[in-house]
Amino acid sequence: MSFIHVDENSDFPIQNLPYGVFSTKDQPRHRIGVAIGNQVLDLSAVKHLFDGPILSKHPHVFNQPTLNHFMGLGWEAWKEARVFLQKLLSANEPTLRDNVELRKSAFVPQTSAVMHLPAEIGDYTDFYSSWQHATNVGIMFRGKENALMPNWLHIPIGYHGRASSIVVSKTPIRRPLGQMRPDDDQPPVFGACRLLDIELEMAFFVGPGNRLGEAIPIHDAHKHIFGMVLMNDWSARDIQKWEYVPLGPFLGKSFGTTVSPWVVTMEALQPFVLPNPIQDPKPLPYLCDDQPYTFDINLFVSIKGEGMSKPATICRSNFKHMYWTMKQQLAHHTVNGCNLRPGDLLASGTISGPDPENFGSMLELSWKGTKAIDLGNGQSRKFLQDGDEVIITGYCQGHGYRVGFGECSGKVLSAKLI
Repeated sequence: MSFIHVDENSDFPIQNLPYGVFSTKDQPRHRIGVAIGNQVLDLSAVKHLFDGPILSKHPHVFNQPTLNHFMGLGWEAWKEARVFLQKLLSANEPTLRDNVELRKSAFVPQTSAVMHLPAEIGDYTDFYSSWQHATNVGIMFRGKENALMPNWLHIPIGYHGRASSIVVSKTPIRRPLGQMRPDDDQPPVFGACRLLDIELEMAFFVGPGNRLGEAIPIHDAHKHIFGMVLMNDWSARDIQKWEYVPLGPFLGKSFGTTVSPWVVTMEALQPFVLPNPIQDPKPLPYLCDDQPYTFDINLFVSIKGEGMSKPATICRSNFKHMYWTMKQQLAHHTVNGCNLRPGDLLASGTISGPDPENFGSMLELSWKGTKAIDLGNGQSRKFLQDGDEVIITGYCQGHGYRVGFGECSGKVLSAKLI
């Protein structure tokens, strides 16, 4: 228990303590904070209290405008910080509880906090690691007999995304322009995307990196994974369809990717770990790992269109449906010697489960636009309309508490024609 009041259904109990970057109207400087209940603990105001063997020597990491420096300190520093913060915020610890002046300067109501990207993201990689999603898309475009490409069960497929267009939750997303070929018998046309879609994803931030030319072995991969966020990897399906052969996604993806502002640490998620999925055929040795690293994270996608009084839930999924683990993704990413750096972001790919309500994209939910997605009160969608707000939420359910991620949301703006 904490001396800060936390509602039972809050995403941010003392068992969570996610990190984020915030500012306030009266203090516009970006600062690192930890969420507890409906408050933000400003770590720059309490950095002098960290007295562990690592953080007592590096208090400056909590005076930075991003989490990159703290991420780069590594696994032992993250564990030390978590133990200290749980003690500092506990109900029977007087250091902060009874210091009226320090409490006044250290806590900010979340309603007064403006959230920013938690890290400076140098590079962004998007994987394609849901068996159900890859199968669904393959059936739509290649038929049931050729649903999965020959390499899919052997390697975590991924591509290099655009880091500059990753934005924090509540940032509007403009409908993109591009080339499309809606009629295969006619030349391509230019205009606003007509098939704008969402992709329910999660992503993890890299902690310490690796040197160029040196791989991270899978048994050490967890020491390089700082924590996770929710992600909506917005997708322009008609632009993507025309452009993706032979080199993969480009303008159909690079116009915007939204992430939630609070980074939930792997230590907070550990109570919700599950056995890894059975992989057949067995991966090559560098991808084999017996330690569980799949997590039971409930995920939801809702849409609130203009004129709707409340959002309508269109998807209920779970991160446990992933085929490739984060450790496998990171090990594969570096096996060729590619160097990762603190703050790099690696995303899961669309998270779909076995049932239709688990499908993590409108492409799947509408089955390539052949059926409507019911939003209630006479409203339906096949793909997104201008003015639609997409809201992704997620949490792990404990006994009497939940470890949540907050919200990952964005509203679609109309295209800016040229």
